[in-house]
Amino acid sequence: MNERFASVDLGGTKIAAAIANADGEILAEGRIATNSHEGPANVLTRIAGLVAGLSTRVGARPAALGMGVPGLVDVRTGITGFLPNLPSQWRDVSVGETLSHALGCPVFLLNDARMATLGEFTFGRCRPADTMIFLTIGTGIGGGVVVDGKLRLGTLGAAGELGHQTIQPGGPLCGCGNRGCLEALASGPALVGEGVRLLLNGLAPILFEMVSGNAAAITPKEMGAAARAGDTAVREVIARTAMWLGIGIANMVTALHPDMVVLGGSVAALDDLLLEPVHEAVRERVRMFPVHDLRIERSLLGDNAGLLGGIALAASKTHENSAGLPGLKPLLEVML
Repeated sequence: MNERFASVDLGGTKIAAAIANADGEILAEGRIATNSHEGPANVLTRIAGLVAGLSTRVGARPAALGMGVPGLVDVRTGITGFLPNLPSQWRDVSVGETLSHALGCPVFLLNDARMATLGEFTFGRCRPADTMIFLTIGTGIGGGVVVDGKLRLGTLGAAGELGHQTIQPGGPLCGCGNRGCLEALASGPALVGEGVRLLLNGLAPILFEMVSGNAAAITPKEMGAAARAGDTAVREVIARTAMWLGIGIANMVTALHPDMVVLGGSVAALDDLLLEPVHEAVRERVRMFPVHDLRIERSLLGDNAGLLGGIALAASKTHENSAGLPGLKPLLEVML
């Protein structure tokens, strides 16, 4: 089977696209700036141009395209409802129809975090799993849930907003308007904010040296390096972030009893500094059944999880009535 499938990952600052086989082998990929200030019509024109250019490189038009978007989308119609980090918030934009006309193939949309979950489940660590939880921990905390081999979307396609479970009642204000969300406590900005506080208070001398005293240069990566080099206070902050994550994961583990939990995003790159205290928090808080065999691991796909999710979605929808397609399953609980 020589069909090609396209994928687009729409972000606030950049757009990534790829052409791949149904088995997830990427044949061509590219990235452009979003330039969201130009408005949806111009952004979609540039997306179509990017995908068309990649199609020319591989010598084949895609059979279908899967696209992840940062917010709410009607998965049945391909109309975006609310993309909070883009100007005009892309309310009622016919993204699927516009790109389908431009590219001459079906286009299927999904929230970007759910799309990354689909990529992990289909092509990443989760291929042996039947029930899994995926968390992407970066600027925010997104996620998705797979139960009995199907990505759970709910009637609005919004199921799996794991970053907006309340962890600390009355805690810090979250961008969603609630207080004490997991995202407000354990996202990249929350962690970096603690690093800035330590630096300004003179409690992180190694971190200070690494960034030459420039608080704006602090990222989770620098904080991890400083913790490993001996900044005790920085290590404690990372451990506290991991504790909040562990509580959120424990809640989901108690509710779903998954085979695996996968963590992606920039904060997950802290590896053992994060994963070990997360494991400890989960073991401490899940008492209804044993969790010593529960796998909590970092994503294998990294930044490509969303792109590969788009490939999985496009291929699955194209062949939803077929059997035996490598790596693909009846993936979606609620779809077109």
